[in-house]
Amino acid sequence: MSKARSPKKSETLEVRLPLEAKAAFMARCRDAGLTASEVVRDLIEREPLSRPARLKGWQAGLLAAAGIAVGAVAAPSIAQALPGSRAAFDQMDSNRDGVVTFAEFRGR
Repeated sequence: MSKARSPKKSETLEVRLPLEAKAAFMARCRDAGLTASEVVRDLIEREPLSRPARLKGWQAGLLAAAGIAVGAVAAPSIAQALPGSRAAFDQMDSNRDGVVTFAEFRGR
């Protein structure tokens, strides 16, 4: 008795976003113990938000990708609220302006 195999994952989706957003997204995935592909597939497979008319598949995928990009950009402010993250944030924020720029992040 053999277990049925799931379909092979062979298609790709290219999403363009700033390097800082990608780095923040990848860090959030790593912290959650997930791959970026797992997170994107999960968002694509979810039911779309309530709309007057049901979204087509490609529209739902586009919304999921946009949500990932927005979430990745918001990650630094979310990270400030996590316990124990303030010290790490303060260490990276070399000019103490309350924002970690990519240059500050890269220099850590």
